[in-house]
Amino acid sequence: MQNGTIYVKKRNGDRVLFDEEKLIRALKSSGAKPLEIESALRQVHKMLYDGISTHKIYQEAYRSLKKKSHHSAGRYRLKKAMMELGPTGYPFEKFVGKLFEGKGYRTQVGVVVQGACVQHEVDVIARNETEQIMVECKYHSDVSLKSDVKVALYIHSRFQDVSKAWGELRENEGLQFKGMVVTNTRFSDDAMQYAECVGMPLMSWDYPRGNSLKDWIDKLGYHPVTSLSRLNKMEKQHLLDKGIVLCRDLPGHKEVLQSLGFNKQKTDRVLTEVKALTGNY
Repeated sequence: MQNGTIYVKKRNGDRVLFDEEKLIRALKSSGAKPLEIESALRQVHKMLYDGISTHKIYQEAYRSLKKKSHHSAGRYRLKKAMMELGPTGYPFEKFVGKLFEGKGYRTQVGVVVQGACVQHEVDVIARNETEQIMVECKYHSDVSLKSDVKVALYIHSRFQDVSKAWGELRENEGLQFKGMVVTNTRFSDDAMQYAECVGMPLMSWDYPRGNSLKDWIDKLGYHPVTSLSRLNKMEKQHLLDKGIVLCRDLPGHKEVLQSLGFNKQKTDRVLTEVKALTGNY
């Protein structure tokens, strides 16, 4: 540290200058109010030191928001919440299916389809009046892991086999077929380059800009149950095991909360947080 300059340590080990504006942008995107942002910044500045991890900065900002607003705190921890849609990856597939339903598609999750040559296990099939999409979901529990070009090559090859078989079915007449890969982390540069070359859509946490996974979640208000600060890890996993991945679906499954031993008071507190996070029931 020189002349008061603070370097922070990223998850991949890189050291970069502390960027307060980046933190402010993240707080603003969570919906935090100006006073909540000021409070979070004060708390972060109190514990800053050279070499501090970005994870510790995130934790401190989250704790500050949680004291002021569960709504802002839940949105701020959205990226982390996506990492908790595991450990198998199936909850992430179901979550992606729900996002496509929010966009007006009919979906199937975890199905086996016959290609022109062989059978394929497909994570999500999304269909509307004009297109049918084979969606492959790549879940990573480590935020530093990327889906590389081998993933893009593999999925595109599988899609070609599946789309050939789809094109022979009368029920698909007039539909456009697409193959797509969705990940909760990021893609490597060569994966994005290849996908763009062959015309295969990719979606990651922040790609493509304006139509990323984060953008879809924000626009639809489809927050995962792992966003809820009033639930611990075991309770969240219980909901995922019961097939409940969206906060907005919880009010219709109060019995699942009660099966966790929640009394009416705690159930109401959880549902109040759901309302604050989603804006409605």
